[in-house]
Amino acid sequence: MDSAFIIEKSVIIVVVFAVTMIMAMYSTWAERKVAAFLQDRIGPNRAGWGGLLQPLADGMKLFAKEEFEPNTPNRFLFFVGPAIAMSTALMTSAVIPWGDKLNIFGKDIILQATDIDVSLLYIFGVVSVGVYGIMIGGWASNNKFSLMGAIRAASQMVSYEVAMGLSMIALLMMTGTLSLKEISMQQSGMNWNVFYQPLSFLIFLICAFAETNRTPFDLAECESELIGGYHTEYSSMKMGFYLFAEYANMFISSTILSVLFFGGYNYPGMQWMVENVGVNTANLLGIVALFVKICGFIFFYMWIRWTIPRFRYDQLMHLGWRILIPLSILNIIITGIVILRGEIATYLGF
Repeated sequence: MDSAFIIEKSVIIVVVFAVTMIMAMYSTWAERKVAAFLQDRIGPNRAGWGGLLQPLADGMKLFAKEEFEPNTPNRFLFFVGPAIAMSTALMTSAVIPWGDKLNIFGKDIILQATDIDVSLLYIFGVVSVGVYGIMIGGWASNNKFSLMGAIRAASQMVSYEVAMGLSMIALLMMTGTLSLKEISMQQSGMNWNVFYQPLSFLIFLICAFAETNRTPFDLAECESELIGGYHTEYSSMKMGFYLFAEYANMFISSTILSVLFFGGYNYPGMQWMVENVGVNTANLLGIVALFVKICGFIFFYMWIRWTIPRFRYDQLMHLGWRILIPLSILNIIITGIVILRGEIATYLGF
């Protein structure tokens, strides 16, 4: 492994982390603007043009706020909780293909931090660890409302991760790979998986809302019942880590949805652009296309938040265990029948 490779990957990792943080930061501004638009208000408009400096002002406020620490016997875990939540939110971006490649000074630069054969399993593994940050923080807060929010978050994520995983099985049966890079390459042009697996996409989308604790699945932090949920006792940047982790997870889940079902960085006419305009221009447009899809999903997240009220907790569990999981299993069976029928037809020469 030469030094040039290490430098290249280090630069990509730093850029990806920086982009994730910037997207998470400005999602807070976009959230307020979307809410204001839907409620016929103006939204942030004081700090910078159109309120564009509002996220920086919020960050400075969080850094400057007094650190409050409850009377807890688990002081170490109280600090570890938000750190785990933020770390896992950033780690998931490592295996996402942000584009194909760029040719710089005669060298091809792959626009992905790392491409592993089981990148989809890696994402599920990291996401499942993220719930420990919420659970540890709520338990170590020594507050009954925080603990109740943490228990809700844990049971919610366990319930919906089952349906999310099952929804992916049908997609994997069709694509035959766990690599996000290969899944993206298979969707060149408009050959997007959402046209072949619409039910899998719908289930994954619903579970993504639950995984990110977004409305209508924000039972873990609903203010009307639990004050602030699992981060009730947190202040300053420890609370900021929890809030940033939610928006980072929203950004990453939007990216995964775009890559798995909407072609990722692919767009109509990309191959023609590569052949007639150039690899760099075509692939830079691919990055733009991917971020347009991501921003569309982020807007959808925000639109749902300010439109639909949250479920009751029993409705949440009912939807996960008695509707989404059976639908996921049914989708697997239907996909298997279709694939088997196609193989039999190919074998018989039809």
